[in-house]
Amino acid sequence: MAILKSRDARKLDGAELDKKVRELRLEVAKERANIAIGAPVSSPGKVREMKRTIARILTIKKEKSS
Repeated sequence: MAILKSRDARKLDGAELDKKVRELRLEVAKERANIAIGAPVSSPGKVREMKRTIARILTIKKEKSS
């Protein structure tokens, strides 16, 4: 999954934002599992950037709801 920029996330509706968050959380869980079993990490900054993207999407979703 590609990292979603703020301007792109603002164009999506609530259901699409929820879907993106679910996909990213699943991907983060997979990466963490790979790290835990000792598999080589493909990109060390990938987990951090995915977590930031999740936070970015949740912030935008909160802004839209209020």
